Amino acid sequence: MSVNLSIKNAPDDVVRRLRERARNNHRSLQGELLAIIEEAVRPPPARYLTPTELVEEARKLGLSTPSEAADIIRADRDGGHSADQGR
Repeated sequence: MSVNLSIKNAPDDVVRRLRERARNNHRSLQGELLAIIEEAVRPPPARYLTPTELVEEARKLGLSTPSEAADIIRADRDGGHSADQGR
């Protein structure tokens, strides 16, 4: 279902700039206004963790740190024997 919205008493200079923006984006005035509204209510993008934060989160979850992960990969590559298992 869609709803009709209305903006009353929009200043002439704002309308002029909106029309110009719509023309630059190859949209109608209504299409430009809808694009602006959609952008305004879009959820913020996910924030990426820094490498330090990522390692800290991995530790909190009980996951291996990068150096431990490298040891696990090496052990798997070398036939399942890690240095601390004693070959």
